[in-house]
Amino acid sequence: MYTITLQDAPADLPELARAHAEHLFRRTLERALGGPEQVLAAYKAWTTAEDTAEDEMAPEDVALAKRWIAAAGRARGDAFQAMGETEAWFEVRVAKQSHVR
Repeated sequence: MYTITLQDAPADLPELARAHAEHLFRRTLERALGGPEQVLAAYKAWTTAEDTAEDEMAPEDVALAKRWIAAAGRARGDAFQAMGETEAWFEVRVAKQSHVR
């Protein structure tokens, strides 16, 4: 489906803290957006919006991209709350799905 990894974290960050931050980020996204499928839909809308003018997108996709931005900001805040100031960020990768015929 998708993976979330913490990037550019402090070198001395324990693995348990990294895993906890990734878990919090995912949990907050899924709660804010309504589950894993909705996270994927919102993320895809946001990535499309990065390369597409707003007036060229369907209104529901624009709304979904805006929901992603709000949810990702909240998720980042939740995940970094215990870490303090950092330049780290979360990478979301969508797994390629094979189509079976």
